[in-house]
Amino acid sequence: MECKFTNLCGSCTLNLTYDEQKAYKLEKIRSKFKEFYGGEIEFFNSNQKHYRTRAEFGLYHENDELSYTMNGKSQKYLKIDQCPKVDIKIANLMPNLLKKLKENQALKHKIFGVEFIATKDEILVILLYHKDILSIEKELLNLKKELEINLIARSRGKKLVFGSDTLRDTLVVDGREFYYQFGDGAFIQPNKMVNEKMISWARGCVSDDKSNELFEMYCGHGNFTIPLSAKFKKVLANEISKSSIKNALKNCELNGVENIKFVRMSSEEIIEAFNGREFVRLKGIDINEYKFSHILVDPPRAGLEKSVMEFMKNYENIIYISCNPDTLRENLTTLCKTHKVVKFALFDQFAHTEHVECGVLLEKQ
Repeated sequence: MECKFTNLCGSCTLNLTYDEQKAYKLEKIRSKFKEFYGGEIEFFNSNQKHYRTRAEFGLYHENDELSYTMNGKSQKYLKIDQCPKVDIKIANLMPNLLKKLKENQALKHKIFGVEFIATKDEILVILLYHKDILSIEKELLNLKKELEINLIARSRGKKLVFGSDTLRDTLVVDGREFYYQFGDGAFIQPNKMVNEKMISWARGCVSDDKSNELFEMYCGHGNFTIPLSAKFKKVLANEISKSSIKNALKNCELNGVENIKFVRMSSEEIIEAFNGREFVRLKGIDINEYKFSHILVDPPRAGLEKSVMEFMKNYENIIYISCNPDTLRENLTTLCKTHKVVKFALFDQFAHTEHVECGVLLEKQ
């Protein structure tokens, strides 16, 4: 069914049918990257509604009223009653949560934001306050019980957890279920269905030659690492976040994966290790024994640092997942001096918006 969003807030910026959005985005990316790639760009669709499993909203006070808000196209606080993009569990909870907050003056006072995270079987709500949350601990506990949710409240320097701040989810990739746990502060791909397609596409960039070895940078809690590991003899992955590494190790357990070594190191540190610097955190791991055939990077919006690109030029195959086409283009200016783009994918993580994510496979020239 075609979906046309007519009352656009700041996050929904494309008032087009979905087919029109697809054509628009493909042409935009094709034009932006024409000097690097002239072949077919694979387009991976999103659901048009209820696709977003993580969402943040402001809470706006006006007289005695309380409303959800987004940044509007022409105003700072655009009051909204609902958001058709969010996961159905979040959409159903939003009015009930707002009603409870309005009815309780202690909960309503100085609240300014809310974040929702939904998984297959769970939902977590994070409430943000401009006051000491210890003063409303009892009210927060009652709210958690009444709505039957996991609840976190935050204020400056304080965090209260009611239920659990660890979430569990299941992804289905190429017909197989993969099990994950992650913390409330973890980076996750907010469009679960498209995330599954991204992982499948990345797996398709690798042959079934079990002599291959993978090095992954910025691995998080193992979103790509776990499903890709079946394609490789050995995998080494680095991540700076201590909690993400802890969950990545647990996710190996949950999925029966034994060929991955996770190291808690920054990109700069792991490059220094490859250049001979010794680290206690690498105890028991001989990084020189690896013969990597592939490197996978999924960097933040700022893209890759120069030192990382210099390091990557020695790899035969680069799988680059990008959340920012502008920095991807900048990075390709450097990477394509030694490599060529052989596959290009567009992942529509955020339907009805200008934003797209890309996947690029580069082979050494």
